[in-house]
Amino acid sequence: MRHCIYPGTFDPITYGHLDVLERAAKLFDHVTVAVAQNAGKGPLFTPEQRLAMLMPNLTQLPNVSAVIFGGLLVDFALAQKADAIIRGLRALSDFEFEFNMALMNRHLQPKIETIFVMPNEQFSYTSSTLVKQVAKFGGDISHFVPPNVAAELKKAYAL
Repeated sequence: MRHCIYPGTFDPITYGHLDVLERAAKLFDHVTVAVAQNAGKGPLFTPEQRLAMLMPNLTQLPNVSAVIFGGLLVDFALAQKADAIIRGLRALSDFEFEFNMALMNRHLQPKIETIFVMPNEQFSYTSSTLVKQVAKFGGDISHFVPPNVAAELKKAYAL
């Protein structure tokens, strides 16, 4: 069985993330979405909240599961018996960071491949950070995140 890990902070999950996830689900028998604890990034939502926002959006993907993880991604991937790590590339600006991370992961664990997936171009400018900024000031985020996520962002910013 071909299995990949789709890691991220997902603070919050966006339609761009879900697009990459759907593409990965077509390529692999099983995809594990790995919600990173990543306290260093200063997320708006706890890992448990991020996972809870993600779960309703996985119902149409029977070969996808989701968990919270901490520590080195390659160690998690090995423990999960994954063959690959999926990373989304929105724009050229993402490439250098993702490329360096992929090389480090390869150095740490040569058995785990990194595969870059491009989302649909309509999501190429969408990021969780930008979505949070728009939501914070009461802007319409319905084109960027699922309804359950938009509702949680509204609550978080008390709008």
